Amino acid sequence: MNIFWRKRIFLLFLFLCNALFSQQMITGRIIDDNNEDLSGVTVINMSTDKKVYSNLLGMFSIEASSNDELRFVKEDFRRQSTRVLTDGVNSQLLIQLFQIPKEIEEVKIVKRLTGDLEQDSRIVAKADKGEIVRDAVGLPQPVGKMREKPAEVKQVLLPILLGNLNVQGAYDLISGKARKQKRLYRYDDLQEHIAWIRDRVEDDYFTKAGIPADRISEFIEFSFVAKPQVRTYVKAKNLSGVLLRLEETIPLYVERLKKSGK
Repeated sequence: MNIFWRKRIFLLFLFLCNALFSQQMITGRIIDDNNEDLSGVTVINMSTDKKVYSNLLGMFSIEASSNDELRFVKEDFRRQSTRVLTDGVNSQLLIQLFQIPKEIEEVKIVKRLTGDLEQDSRIVAKADKGEIVRDAVGLPQPVGKMREKPAEVKQVLLPILLGNLNVQGAYDLISGKARKQKRLYRYDDLQEHIAWIRDRVEDDYFTKAGIPADRISEFIEFSFVAKPQVRTYVKAKNLSGVLLRLEETIPLYVERLKKSGK
């Protein structure tokens, strides 16, 4: 019985020695397709499932036996495999991994507000060349508009009570000229405010939001009514504020278009 166990222990010892001395330390260097050192590559011995990683210089070392398969894996690179010690020589390996080509999707610029008003105004704003020239030259900006002031009822009646008659003012009120002037001025101001936005915001901003190109001006006028703050920001020449309020009225107008079937 003792002899039997001695034989088994001896055989086990031989087996362990064979396994121990048959394994060798395999070293190597990993580079990419530009011949640059590649770090963080997972090196796997497929026979023993041992894993190591290449260092900053692309170097690695791992235990392996004759004919073991080493696999090299890194994200975004094609995996490589090689057999080691096939001829009994433990030479340093040089492994080159090639990057997997990636198809670049078409870049689509979605002009949506981010919440950063300064950034948003830059995204959709068009350069006002006239304003750039005026700023560079230092031309003074006109203050107000050169318009004939429409007659007001109180400005005509009050002098009459004091014994004075504003003949021209009374005529403008009676003839309806004052009323026509106010209507014309309101229309001119409306068109000017619409044009102020159209001159500074690309049409793509509106069309990508679902507003037909031929209805952009109509949408802006709609926004003035739905959100009067839009026009307030226009008067203040605050493009960021205008864009912020337009974002609130776009869904309302698009829904209105859907319901009208246009």
